[in-house]
Amino acid sequence: MLTAVLAGLRADELVRANIGDIRPADDGGVIHVRGKGNKDRRIPVEQALIHELKAYLESRAVRFPSASKRRSSNGALGAWPATAALFVGADGERITRGALQYRVLRAFKKGGLNSQRSAGVLVHGFRHTFATELANENVSVYALMKLLGHESMLTSQRYVDGAGTQNRAAAAQNPLYGLIKQSRKP
Repeated sequence: MLTAVLAGLRADELVRANIGDIRPADDGGVIHVRGKGNKDRRIPVEQALIHELKAYLESRAVRFPSASKRRSSNGALGAWPATAALFVGADGERITRGALQYRVLRAFKKGGLNSQRSAGVLVHGFRHTFATELANENVSVYALMKLLGHESMLTSQRYVDGAGTQNRAAAAQNPLYGLIKQSRKP
């Protein structure tokens, strides 16, 4: 669930994210990340994600009571130092890129989807799916560029060019459709 919402982030951005990077507002908020080339980005997020992140942090305080260095008790975000890791591993320490990839791989396997993913594509694949889905919803190239942290609109344009009819035509080439047609023959 969190992965789906944070899909626009790169794996390194997820790993380096701190609790203080979450900037809530009345209507949602932003997550401040330092992206590729040490460039700052602010990712707009909805209130639902802020609530999920707070619930995650509350459960984390229960799971790792000795690791939670609370500075106040005025809510899940305020209960942690700003520099505390946003996502942690089973040991309560900042999650590693390998652990993140492993968790996504495990989710693919549990969901029965492992055979449907390209070899090696895990966290970064969500980023492409995120961009493609937004392009299919007619989000502007400029908005895609900003959300993905691309330097150039040309980099983001490929998602728009590939959206809609081109994606449908490519998907129609899937050999499984041939098997479906064969199974319908008397």
